Amino acid sequence: MMPLSPDLSTTVAGLHLSTCLYNASGPRSGNSTVLHKVAASAGTGAVLSKSATLAAQAGNPQPRTHHAADATGGASFNSEGLPNNGIDYYIAPENINEILQGISNNNQDKDKPNKPYIVSLSGKTLDDNLEMLQRIAAAKNPKIAAIELNLACPNIIGKPIIAYDVAQMRDILQAVRNEIKKSNNKALQTTPLGIKLAPYLDMVLLGQVASLINDFKDTVKYIVTINTLGNALCIDTDAHQPFIASNNGFAGLSGTAVHYTALANVRALRNQLDTDIDIVGVGGVGTGEHAAAMLLAGAAAVQIGTTHWIEGPACFERIANELRAYMQEHGFANIAELQAAWHLWTKEGAELSRSKKKQKSTASTVATMKTATAAAASDNSCMMLSAVLAVVAAVLLADKLGVVNLPL
Repeated sequence: MMPLSPDLSTTVAGLHLSTCLYNASGPRSGNSTVLHKVAASAGTGAVLSKSATLAAQAGNPQPRTHHAADATGGASFNSEGLPNNGIDYYIAPENINEILQGISNNNQDKDKPNKPYIVSLSGKTLDDNLEMLQRIAAAKNPKIAAIELNLACPNIIGKPIIAYDVAQMRDILQAVRNEIKKSNNKALQTTPLGIKLAPYLDMVLLGQVASLINDFKDTVKYIVTINTLGNALCIDTDAHQPFIASNNGFAGLSGTAVHYTALANVRALRNQLDTDIDIVGVGGVGTGEHAAAMLLAGAAAVQIGTTHWIEGPACFERIANELRAYMQEHGFANIAELQAAWHLWTKEGAELSRSKKKQKSTASTVATMKTATAAAASDNSCMMLSAVLAVVAAVLLADKLGVVNLPL
């Protein structure tokens, strides 16, 4: 029998996550205070730092973010330029302790939720990335559970997106592999490494990237896909100018607008990557059904970025509850059962979908009619009560004036 509450726990690169949801690196992930709010949410299974550079940096000029909502859910734009507090901040013991206050991240305290702390790196150069890896190794902090190496940031002016250059990616991954294998970096050898990828619209290029990652499966234990889609432009037609100040108004596109591209990348990579390499899906996840779609596409876990930026950390528990409700409705007891349900299009599946949509439409109509009936009944009751009160008031006034005598 399926449990009353489906199990949202999952495993990424050997790490146990109490739920399959956690934050993407972006707005609301820059300091220990906001990261603690992510860790403290009942909806999250891990917590991810802001993408760190070697030294702290302020990022691009404001305004550098904009959200354009519409009937379809909308699109978000950012050209942050990686504002962050620098690698030393995100690996400092006192900051990690604040982030994880009241949280276990090593499975040793069974009375606390287990939430791995993951450090995101986005060095400006290969040497910067290697230096940050060396600092993580030197820190020897077991609370740093994993590393996410960002090869996909589109918002560094004048810098190409590494994830679109397969030859450069190979050089970087080879250098990272060598760094990890160094005898004085044993701490890194037990810390899973993931890489964050750009969105691929060309499936040939995606296949080349997947093949490359398979060549480094001893080093890359998971991938995160997708980052924002670069070079989007949102124009304020009232002011006749872009909403973003830097980079001529060009920005990374995220939110609902990229959700379906994200799903395609997750599915295509799952088809081509070695099964030992896990996938974390990210892009336009704002509801439980969005998260379910990511898991069906082949993700082991799901990051939430734009919705976290707009709603704050309360979004994680909401989406977790919606995902549980979806799984309950469809009879899935755990994430593995949901993932296993994926299949290509069939006539039977299409008929099932139409049937479910019809049932939901009927249920919605019935609920609307009940609400309308209740409202009408309430209105009638209010009218009757008003009439009675009016009569009582008239009688009381007449009695006061001596026109009638009220019975004792």
